[in-house]
Amino acid sequence: MAVRPPNRSRLTPRWPSLRRLFGKATTAPANGVASGRVIHDYFHHKAHSQGYTLSLSQQRVIDCMAQHAATLLGAGAKTLPGLYLHGAVGRGKSWLLDGFFQAIPLAEKQRLHFHEFFARLHRGMFTHRDQPDALATTLDELLRNCRVLCFDEFHVHDIGDAMLITRLFKALFRRGILLLVTSNYPPEGLLPNPLYHARFKPVIDLINARMQVMEVGGPHDYRSQARTHAQQLFTQGQYVWPATPAQRQASNLPAAQTPAIALPVGTRHLPARYCEGRTIGFTFSDLCDHPTAVMDYLELCRRFDHWIIDELPSLADCSIAAQQRFINLVDVLYDQDKHLILLGQRSLRESLGGEAIDLARTRSRLGQLVEIRESV
Repeated sequence: MAVRPPNRSRLTPRWPSLRRLFGKATTAPANGVASGRVIHDYFHHKAHSQGYTLSLSQQRVIDCMAQHAATLLGAGAKTLPGLYLHGAVGRGKSWLLDGFFQAIPLAEKQRLHFHEFFARLHRGMFTHRDQPDALATTLDELLRNCRVLCFDEFHVHDIGDAMLITRLFKALFRRGILLLVTSNYPPEGLLPNPLYHARFKPVIDLINARMQVMEVGGPHDYRSQARTHAQQLFTQGQYVWPATPAQRQASNLPAAQTPAIALPVGTRHLPARYCEGRTIGFTFSDLCDHPTAVMDYLELCRRFDHWIIDELPSLADCSIAAQQRFINLVDVLYDQDKHLILLGQRSLRESLGGEAIDLARTRSRLGQLVEIRESV
């Protein structure tokens, strides 16, 4: 749906100063009230340019973000509660997080997918394992003078990760960093496995005590609407089925059942089916039926921009572990904005059944691919 054009007489005088603020981040605090206004103006301009109508819950979040910016950059800035945004897929959580990150006129900020940050954290703690406090040393290295830290797609399914996350959040709050997080789950819905949930309750209590928890709702899944992000590589990808030889030839794709080649990834080798320039090809089984990890996908994303994933099965017939690896893979490709061609035998809807917890997010993201079916 389109929104009404902005009132030019009201907004125009602000845009020269707004452009100056966006044009170059500054380490000097801006006037607090002006910074809050910048956040509001940025989002309204962005929504108008993309044809969005802001939902009431999005407007409430933007109001909260504007207050945070005004306080953070005002005189005598004080420690602020973090902001935890949760809600169903496609309701604009990442859009809001990205907007705040882009709009706030501050250089000491970082925005990361939680997978990526956690992979860096693990690597750093291994490197500094001989230090008295490997976590603190790693955070000094990763965050330096960071004042605003944005985590997208926060979720927890592993009890080992959960214990480290508890330590991480306590350390971030001690450092006075303004933490903004998006998640598909309210805090109480994190690590839902009843065997482990009670052990994660301390971090849930910490989030509720130290962060403002807000739901981003609304009737629309913005990812399911007409594409408005033509500049994004991921949304230009394709789902090809039933992946016949004619379809492969027409799209210049590798033949089915190509012999595997050994691709070095870190200290080991993964089977790949195609590797040329910045393009890499795997079967679903190559990446998801074997013990691959998010760190593997991130390493591959540094080397390849165009991905071909062949032989997508019916996820409902796969193990939960394989489903979760596929979810993680799509998360990384989406966040790193890689071009994806996915091939399967059935329609995408039929292929994406299954019981893994986060499959709704995967369905929403893959739903942005252009579905190409062989002509009958």
